[in-house]
Amino acid sequence: MPEIISNRRLDQPRVSRARLEVDPDWFARLSERIARFLGTGRFLAIQTVVVVIWIALNLSAIFGQWDPYPFILLNLAFSTQAAYAAPLILLAQNRQDDRDRVALEEDRARAERTKADTEYLARELAALRVAIGEVATRDYLRGELDKLSDRLDAQRP
Repeated sequence: MPEIISNRRLDQPRVSRARLEVDPDWFARLSERIARFLGTGRFLAIQTVVVVIWIALNLSAIFGQWDPYPFILLNLAFSTQAAYAAPLILLAQNRQDDRDRVALEEDRARAERTKADTEYLARELAALRVAIGEVATRDYLRGELDKLSDRLDAQRP
């Protein structure tokens, strides 16, 4: 009976042909962009213009009153906007908190390294001062030579 040779190896994972790569942070980045836009004066100006036009068109009845006076549809639109804006803003704020936490940890690590370097340099400086204190200076040698010269002069008859 002939053997069927397979090109599949059991010790290696299968390579799938179609892979969909999804960036897990794309929605968080999008929410940050939306939250930044919602906090601008530009957004407030656009929203104000839309609301004024909405109310003017409904009160003047040029195109018919699709949203009569209590403006229930406009309130629904605001409620929907708020329902989506609040979680997006919170998500963006959480990401900012995460970035702040990472930056704080990096600052702490940098401060610890700086402190260790400063302490090392202080110890080295103290060691150099001690070593310099033990070194014979020119004035010290001159004084000792003068004393020796005086002793020699005193011993000569």
